[in-house]
Amino acid sequence: MHPAPSVILFSTLSGLGFGLLAFLGLGVLQPTGMGAFIWFFIAYALAVGGLISSTFHLGRPERALKAFKQWRSSWLSREGICAVVALLVMGLYAIGAIFLGTHWTVLGVVGAVLSVLTVFTTAMIYTQFKTVPRWHNITTPAMFLSICIAGGALLAGQVTLAIPLLILAALAQLAHWVVGDKALEASGTDMGTATGLGDRGTVRAFEPPHTGTNYLLKEFVYVIGRKHAAKLRIVAMGLMVVAPIVLLALTQLASVSGTADHVLAALAVISHLVGVFAARWLFFAQAEHVVGLYYGKR
Repeated sequence: MHPAPSVILFSTLSGLGFGLLAFLGLGVLQPTGMGAFIWFFIAYALAVGGLISSTFHLGRPERALKAFKQWRSSWLSREGICAVVALLVMGLYAIGAIFLGTHWTVLGVVGAVLSVLTVFTTAMIYTQFKTVPRWHNITTPAMFLSICIAGGALLAGQVTLAIPLLILAALAQLAHWVVGDKALEASGTDMGTATGLGDRGTVRAFEPPHTGTNYLLKEFVYVIGRKHAAKLRIVAMGLMVVAPIVLLALTQLASVSGTADHVLAALAVISHLVGVFAARWLFFAQAEHVVGLYYGKR
């Protein structure tokens, strides 16, 4: 699949933002006043900023509101509804924390559940694609959710929670890569099934369907070399998980000032964010849409 920057930013930023909102809603952090305003501003900037960036990939952005009507059959519609409701509920929770100095527990828990559910619906948008075997398995929602929760814990400064959650996210990401690498072959899809001629014998491409490009080739066929993918996986895992864990460990083991603690924590968040961005780029770049078989690209 074509790795569109807008969609990569969306899945990266919104996942981290909703992860932080979940921890705020669960009361892991209980700031009030200006402190609460700063925490909720960060969470909303990431969540809403990610959602806005996704609209740049729409062919007709002005029709985006129509997507909300298809909630019975569309995961995209369910995602939009969950996102809006989660932001509204957490907005009410934030009002209580900022202006009233109180935390409405039930409201926060509901908002936290909706925040995580929003990330789940995002993952299901991709998981539902049978035409992309690499996505069409349980490792996709597991990877999205684990990275969301780990990122939320990291951004919330919950070191004792963040380290094991980052390890869990690493395992989920590795599982997604391992299963995904075998998914296209395991699906039984080949040139014969792509053309509908498989019942007549072995099918091979004599010539490409046409000499120029088209929408399908632009959006659904993207090929990245295995060597480059392997290197980028190492970079992504190192930045997303290894570096943040090392930096978090330093904040616990080293005798440093409070200022230094904040610097190391900030570096851990930045490293994680860049690593997730790299992993999400691979998520799209390595997704083999079966239409590529028709064009002889697989």
